[in-house]
Amino acid sequence: MDVSRRNNVVVTGPADGPVVMLAHGFGCDQNMWRLVAPVLAERHRVVLFDYVGSGRSEWSAWEERRYSSLDGYARDVLDICEELDLREVTFVGHSVSAMVGVHTVKAARERFASLVLLVPSPRYIDDGNYRGGFSAEDIEELLESLESNYLGWASAMAPVIMGNPDRPELGEELTTSFCATDPAIARVFARTTFLSDSRADLAGVDVPTLILDCTQDVISPPEVGAFVQASIPGSRLRTLDAVGHCPQLSAPEATAGAILEFLEHRH
Repeated sequence: MDVSRRNNVVVTGPADGPVVMLAHGFGCDQNMWRLVAPVLAERHRVVLFDYVGSGRSEWSAWEERRYSSLDGYARDVLDICEELDLREVTFVGHSVSAMVGVHTVKAARERFASLVLLVPSPRYIDDGNYRGGFSAEDIEELLESLESNYLGWASAMAPVIMGNPDRPELGEELTTSFCATDPAIARVFARTTFLSDSRADLAGVDVPTLILDCTQDVISPPEVGAFVQASIPGSRLRTLDAVGHCPQLSAPEATAGAILEFLEHRH
């Protein structure tokens, strides 16, 4: 199958510009970047896509075995890089895609110039002195709720994840995005996301890396951003003046500005 069609790849910006690849998180698609991508595309070649099973991808290509690990999503990214022969890529990963980026760089270091990890979490479950923000019981309850009534879970959780209760349209948009996902696919992606543990992979990242977190985020609390920064040699941590888990929607100017500043001064 043609990879560009399979993953609904959209490329904007100057053909000879430095490549920036934007990767969406769980329950979302490339539309989440619509307020940031045009700003980046003024001087960069911006590559947008949907993971298989998300957005306008070819859902018929989805396989539970492949997408039961973050490496399956990393394989989607590498397939796109290979088909378009992308080099010196800056990979911008939102939420779970931050760790997909870590796995992808590990698998094909020669294609990547830098990483931007937007509200990342290498592990959502607390473990000893590590605080991921959730107990094992919290996550199991979350997954059970999602699996028993996905649409009800999406309607209840999306506004909480988005934050910004004074701007209910943002929560409504995330709810709509979640509800557009096939529940069977969402169940697998959710387990892959919330049960993953990529902490051991962070020390091996050897490209310039920017970590962006928010002042308040129920999914990725400040301790997580600090842990990621401490674990990736030479990485930088910047806290956006934003709340919630989707700053590319709630604070697009600040998000785009931080990415652009990093692209200009990453070395």
